[in-house]
Amino acid sequence: MIKFGTGGWRAIIGDEFTKDNIQKLSKALSNKMKEEGLQDFDMVIGYDRRFLSKEAMQWAAQVFAKEGIRTYLIYKSAPTPLIMFYVMKHKLPYGMMITASHNPAVYNGIKVFIYGGRDADEAQTKDIESYIDKIKNVVEDMNYEEAVNNGLITEINPFNEYIDSIIEKIDIERIKARNLRVALDPLYGVSLKPLQTILLTARCDVEILHGGHDTLFGGKLPAPTQDTVKVLQNYVLDYKFDIGIATDGDADRVGVIDDKGRYLHPNDILVILYYYLVKYKGWKGPAVRNIVTTHMLDKLAKSFGQECYEVPVGFKYVSSKMHETKAIIGGESSGGLMVKGHINGKDGIYAASLLVEMLAVTDKKLSEIVDEIRENYGYLYMEERDYNLANEAQKNALYKKIIQEEQMPNFGKKIIKISHKDGCKIYFEDGGWISARLSGTEPLLRIASEMPSKKEASELCDIYQEFLGICS
Repeated sequence: MIKFGTGGWRAIIGDEFTKDNIQKLSKALSNKMKEEGLQDFDMVIGYDRRFLSKEAMQWAAQVFAKEGIRTYLIYKSAPTPLIMFYVMKHKLPYGMMITASHNPAVYNGIKVFIYGGRDADEAQTKDIESYIDKIKNVVEDMNYEEAVNNGLITEINPFNEYIDSIIEKIDIERIKARNLRVALDPLYGVSLKPLQTILLTARCDVEILHGGHDTLFGGKLPAPTQDTVKVLQNYVLDYKFDIGIATDGDADRVGVIDDKGRYLHPNDILVILYYYLVKYKGWKGPAVRNIVTTHMLDKLAKSFGQECYEVPVGFKYVSSKMHETKAIIGGESSGGLMVKGHINGKDGIYAASLLVEMLAVTDKKLSEIVDEIRENYGYLYMEERDYNLANEAQKNALYKKIIQEEQMPNFGKKIIKISHKDGCKIYFEDGGWISARLSGTEPLLRIASEMPSKKEASELCDIYQEFLGICS
């Protein structure tokens, strides 16, 4: 089965992520392009550092070659944002990235991008699935060397044009004047070369942690969470760096450590950047967040006379709403964010570059900016919990209870609104909220709550967990 979730198609390697399925998806997209009259346009495919990623890219390209569609392959592992940039800049109808992003190392997958370098929306992914369902015969491909010799596969490296596009957008001269010290942790992912190049161009002093190629990601989740960046935290403190930056496996998400060694939650990063863009750079415009991202963004937007729009989980919804509302920033609590004027999706490399620019332009320490925002706007505490689902039956039972029957416990608080836009989200009179939803990328149930105190947020999650009958 090939089913797209909130971040593309992801599956366990050797289970559903197989050569047959990769080529079936490629054949389906080829057929879709032909029926849309787009067979004379090119395809671009990139890959990350996961096991079988490069081979999967080649297997996919061999199918497009057999179908007569010329394909550009980025022959060195690359960030997902680079592929999105290439699709946008070269006005291609589609592009693909072989990655499972921040999923565990046993996963791999494919992200599909559409014209403008946007994430394929739900209508597009369902359409691709329908083409997949129509494939009954064995998918044929062309020998790789034959395809290269016939000009149907071309290996490229558009690294420079992507990096230059970011350097053009940041105040490189202001950064040069600050002599900032940056600790960079790619978590064995693909951000090392682009971020290091940008930071060295800006004359930053850069130190690298976990920059090698390890398909097991050091035995940890390739996501910049509080648990995975402890080495970076200690490094920033011990060697007095101005900022620590971490990225996920395909570099579309960013994590940050401030100069005091504090881990900044992705919610904090989103709020900080919006604050910087409006107050210090003079930008004007609304913000967009998904349903499990901090409402502190709403408080900031309101203080600046702007709106903050809420969308379901899945960055395709964030980018679409940003385009519709002309928002200047959009993001999610898992670490992805998008800033207007760059690509039409999340980019951890650009976000990190803007954070470094912020330190130079404000001439303040990162901890000072964090404290400045908290003094002016207060602080909301978020509790996030993930529960592994044992099997499909448990997932279906929870879906029935949460979505179909709309059951919920008594939280002992006044409810002002309930949304089933994505799972179930309950809004309380005091401004807090709690949400329960099934992940679109992994077999997980996610519960999140945001309240004025950490104790309240934790207690609400306890109540929901007990009501749903799940174990932590």
